[in-house]
Amino acid sequence: MNNIVLVNIFRFFGLLLVQTLICSNINFMGYINPFIYLLFILLYPTSNNRLSFLFSSFLLGLMVDVFLDSGGTHAAASVLIAYIRPLFLKFSFGAAYEYQAVKFSNTDFTQRVVYFLSLIIIHHFILFVLVVFNQNEILLILKQTFYSSIFTLLLCLLFTSLFSKKQT
Repeated sequence: MNNIVLVNIFRFFGLLLVQTLICSNINFMGYINPFIYLLFILLYPTSNNRLSFLFSSFLLGLMVDVFLDSGGTHAAASVLIAYIRPLFLKFSFGAAYEYQAVKFSNTDFTQRVVYFLSLIIIHHFILFVLVVFNQNEILLILKQTFYSSIFTLLLCLLFTSLFSKKQT
C-alpha cells in the first residue's frame, strides 16, 4: 500500500469521526450544521480510480447516514457531488486539471474557494431538499443551505490550512 492510499484511509475515518462525534452535535440557530466530511470528497486525488472514488464517497455518506439516522440523504448528496466533481475541477483549475496536475496545496486560494463553495452548496442544497422534502418549505431549504454552506466552507478552509504541508 502506498502513502496516498493510507492518507485517504486515515482521512476517511478521521473525517467520519469528527463529523459524527463533533460536527453533528452543532445545530446553531437551527440553520448551521457543518458537514466537514465533505473534505474527503473535495480533496480526493484526481489521478485515482473514479469508480473506487464514487464507491468510497457513497460509503462515507452511508456511514454518516447510519450514525445520524438520516435515511440515505447524505449518501445521495455525496455521490452526486463525487459524480459531478470533474466538471468543477475543470472549471476551477482549468489546464492543471486537464493534465492531472492539481495539487490542492499548490492552488490559488480563490480557485480553492470557488471549487469548495460550488460543491458544498450543491451538496447542501440536495441534502436539505431530501431532508425537508416539501416544496412549500423552499425558504427554509435555502436558509439552511446558505448558512450551513458558509460555515462548512470556513471549517474546510481552516482544516486545509491547518493540516496542509507547507511548501518551503
